[in-house]
Amino acid sequence: MVVTDTLGGKREENESRSSKVVTSSTTLVSARALKRAQQAMRCLPFRRAFYDELEHEALSSTQLSSQKNWMAISRKPLSRSSTEDDLIWLIQVGVLRREVDGQGLTERVRLTPMGRDLLDGWQGEIPTADALQIVHHWLRRHRPRL
Repeated sequence: MVVTDTLGGKREENESRSSKVVTSSTTLVSARALKRAQQAMRCLPFRRAFYDELEHEALSSTQLSSQKNWMAISRKPLSRSSTEDDLIWLIQVGVLRREVDGQGLTERVRLTPMGRDLLDGWQGEIPTADALQIVHHWLRRHRPRL
């Protein structure tokens, strides 16, 4: 039996009531949040090279949309506004985070540990979602209260 303690950690209890802490990098992240983030990564136009690039250096939507080799990082051309919208969505689902400097938050983003964990789950390119998953993702993103 798995029990969640007051700090969000999980413990496994056996019949003798002894317990041990289950540890992983995503212990505090729910399976639902992981599924939502994974679906976003599969439905958005970004390729694995995009996430690999963000793992090594922080980039802004302006830098991403002005790249000449957009086909290497995306399945469609990137405009600044649509790229910024996609980056904000990836921040909301926990895949990316804003870069912080001495002045505060910047417009650049980086990959989060959860984003790295999700990438580790795929060998090679991120699989593209099917049509039903894309519709579900669009509804979740643009009409969350339906």
